[in-house]
Amino acid sequence: MLSVELHAHSSLSYDARDPIELLLEQAEAVGLDALAVTDHDEIDASLQAADIAEDYGLVGIPGMEVTSAAGHILALGINELIPAGLSYDETLDRIREQGGIAVIPHPFQSSRHGVAPHITRTQLAAADAIEVYNSRLFTGRSNRKADRFATARELPKTAGSDAHISEMVGQAVTEVATDDRSESGILDAITDGQTSVVGSKTPWRISFKQFGGGVTRRVRRGVFELL
Repeated sequence: MLSVELHAHSSLSYDARDPIELLLEQAEAVGLDALAVTDHDEIDASLQAADIAEDYGLVGIPGMEVTSAAGHILALGINELIPAGLSYDETLDRIREQGGIAVIPHPFQSSRHGVAPHITRTQLAAADAIEVYNSRLFTGRSNRKADRFATARELPKTAGSDAHISEMVGQAVTEVATDDRSESGILDAITDGQTSVVGSKTPWRISFKQFGGGVTRRVRRGVFELL
């Protein structure tokens, strides 16, 4: 059984704080086996993290969190940037063309760009896996709804800390039942449904810290862009 963090953001994301080295150090410190850095509409930091993950005793999984026209989609196991703004279906196609898998994070939380309000249930079920536990949700309602949806359709389930600061890496992890300690081995086992989820809700003080820092970084970035 491998413990895998599939949803974490580096400072390359507009709303996150820390460089990849701190994310990798935290993943190593809490005993994870693999880490995917999934920045918003960026991939460069994730590719760098995947390249050096072995130095931290980790399997690096390259990926990103794509902002499709319907909402957020985690693209795991890709090596080229997928542009934002494409339709839900085309985004899934682009991910699979690169040999990656599409995981839908926080699907039922529209305030955080969940896709469910904007697509059919058939489209949602076409994903390779559903994130059924996101540690940054303030209540468990959306997580429970995602879990019920995945269970009813026998879809693979994942968890993610959705960390925007390094301290939260590993707050929620996907346990993957495989002896193949490699990127392909992990992703294949996920799509086969060989997963279980473990985690706890991000503490309120950390949630506010992440949220507040994200707002500040958004404002600063907007000012710099105007300049």
